[in-house]
Amino acid sequence: MPSFDTVLEPDHVKIRNGVDNAIKEIGTRFDFKGTGAKVELKDKEIHATGDSDFQLEQIEAVLYGKLTKQDVVISFLDKQEKIEKLGGDKVRQVYKIKEGIEATLAKKIVTSLKESKLKVQASIQGDAVRVTGKNRDDLQTAIAHMKKSFSDTPLTYNNFRD
Repeated sequence: MPSFDTVLEPDHVKIRNGVDNAIKEIGTRFDFKGTGAKVELKDKEIHATGDSDFQLEQIEAVLYGKLTKQDVVISFLDKQEKIEKLGGDKVRQVYKIKEGIEATLAKKIVTSLKESKLKVQASIQGDAVRVTGKNRDDLQTAIAHMKKSFSDTPLTYNNFRD
């Protein structure tokens, strides 16, 4: 039976490029000269460090701007609520990079496909949702339904099987 996987995967190369461009701009901007403003990419987190909350907001604006120029959807970043206080007057904001579909979103996708009365079956496979159907047309209709229903979530569809 034909099937495909629905996943939530960011493009790590584009994220790396966006962070590198943000680092370059922060290094050359006049208002950041002589301050502790910096951005770093560590594994699946982006750390923004600044001298004050206001400076963190400016760093965030630069970071978001550079990431959107690289076509990275900002909803891949999960901004932590708590701003960490470092030594002295330094503060740090952590942005986690989301990867994989969370259980609540996976359940919403499965119930949405069931309620749509399409002739497909959806099952949760770890951090992905596998959709199977009798023919390709049903799968294409399911993809169109998910794109419309979950337009705010940057889902990708891969691993097509016939």
